[in-house]
Amino acid sequence: MTDAVLGPPAREPGAAALRPSPVTLSEALPVWARIAALSFGGPAGQIAVMHRILVEERRWVSESRFLHALNFCTLLPGPEAQQLATYIGWLMHGTRGGLVAGGLFVAPGLLAIMALSWIYVLLGQVAAVSGLFFGLKAAVLAIVAQAVLRIGRKALKSRVMVVLAAASFVAIFVLDVPFPLIVLGAGAIGYLGGRAGLPQFEAGGHGAAAEDGGPYLLGDDALPQEQAAHGHVLRVLGLWGSVWLAPVALVLALLGPGDVFAQIALFFSQMAMVTFGGAYAVLAYVAQQAVDHYGWLKPGEMLDGLGLAETTPGPLIMVTQFVGFLAAYRSPGSLPPLLAATLGGLLTTWVTFAPCFLWIFLGAPYIERLRGNRALAAALAAVTAAVVGVILNLAVWFALHTIFAELRPAAAGPIRIDVPVWSSLDPFALGLACAALAAVFRFRAGMIATLAASAAAGLLLRLAGLI
Repeated sequence: MTDAVLGPPAREPGAAALRPSPVTLSEALPVWARIAALSFGGPAGQIAVMHRILVEERRWVSESRFLHALNFCTLLPGPEAQQLATYIGWLMHGTRGGLVAGGLFVAPGLLAIMALSWIYVLLGQVAAVSGLFFGLKAAVLAIVAQAVLRIGRKALKSRVMVVLAAASFVAIFVLDVPFPLIVLGAGAIGYLGGRAGLPQFEAGGHGAAAEDGGPYLLGDDALPQEQAAHGHVLRVLGLWGSVWLAPVALVLALLGPGDVFAQIALFFSQMAMVTFGGAYAVLAYVAQQAVDHYGWLKPGEMLDGLGLAETTPGPLIMVTQFVGFLAAYRSPGSLPPLLAATLGGLLTTWVTFAPCFLWIFLGAPYIERLRGNRALAAALAAVTAAVVGVILNLAVWFALHTIFAELRPAAAGPIRIDVPVWSSLDPFALGLACAALAAVFRFRAGMIATLAASAAAGLLLRLAGLI
């Protein structure tokens, strides 16, 4: 098997002159590194960067091929932008190409979050650093609120979808229903609605394909470098299942299920299997479990971690590395705390992203069978609608823990909610949050500008002794 990508036959005389030259894996590597370095702004921004570079600039894949790959990735658990990079890398250069593209997509965020996590635990109580994080929390609230509206506009196209979103919010915020059950329930409802042909469950695409402006290396009729041979499923499951789960089994065998490393390995492996709907959707569940169940970190620290992830390249789900870092830092066992924290963060990232390669390498050869499947499209649309409610829960949860210093749990039958203590309201946090919301929604400020301005405001408040 060669590393070069061969494009489809020329469609008309003279078209071959416009076709890009074949690309080797070594030639593709700096392009994937460039995409990784520019992968700010969450999945929407990351996908836009890939589209601009791969489709418009390099003309490596056609518009329809890119969108088909994206639709496939939205069906999978895990960060769809990272999986899209892995898929296109696999499409061009097989397994090695998928590893390069998907691995590089994660690497900048891994290194940045690790460095910032060290700074956080070593200098987090320094006035300047704590002021910066105080300001970041306000910006994060605005960004999450923007995500609710952005996804809601695309997902809630019918009353049924609005009801699903509302029901998911009530289920997770009021009734404390586990996130995986919400995803499974919404998917089942959508699948049945699609099978029944109900128009309320029809799913829209990610956008209409543009007119073909010329030949691509991989057009609609080009075959991938690798195709499924006999025994493909068993080979991929055996290899990548071992890559993912062997470290988990080793940790359990050596340390036992009660150790923090075993808890990290098991919990984030579970998350890797149910993270449908993107990072914002699952972070509400991760935050609740990490803060309330395991006690790994405080609510404000979860906001700090999300602020770090928002300001660094790579998938937003990289915030889980920060969670694993703090969890191991506070329960290091016999290891030095910083060494334990580093290992905890790396273990979290491993079990979060290793399954992403498994899903792509296992399913990519069969994706053509998914094209046009109405029931699966309806299931995805229903899950996306439910995700809107889950993200709204995340926004409310973060807002309560940012603006109020104290919350009091309240229960009545199956209802379980945290009620704010109004006397603990922080006026500076409220003011910064309102300013960030105005910047995002009124003045259309970008994410980086909003984060930078909020962090600077927090620093000034801290240095002035007001917080």
